[in-house]
Amino acid sequence: MRRGHYGLDAELDLHSLTSAEAKRELVKFLHYCEQDGCRCVRIIHGKGYRSENNLPVLKNDLNIWLRQHQEVQAFCSTAQKDGGAGAVFVLLRLSGKYADQDDT
Repeated sequence: MRRGHYGLDAELDLHSLTSAEAKRELVKFLHYCEQDGCRCVRIIHGKGYRSENNLPVLKNDLNIWLRQHQEVQAFCSTAQKDGGAGAVFVLLRLSGKYADQDDT
């Protein structure tokens, strides 16, 4: 993922959202991505410069949420040119409705 071997299928920007709002948007986004057969997505969470004490609240929350989501296969911080520590690439499991297409 870090080396760009997967094409980017979708992107979600969570800047300026509260933790609760961000979680709702993330769940909706991942659901639609799974429905559309997306494989690799970028989620921008920011670096926390505008949060209380300049701490990365959404980054920490996202780490927990992605680990708990059944469709997430892997995730990692992006390269500097793609957002660096303020974004993550997420690799989603291949949807069952698209898995058979690889066999033809």
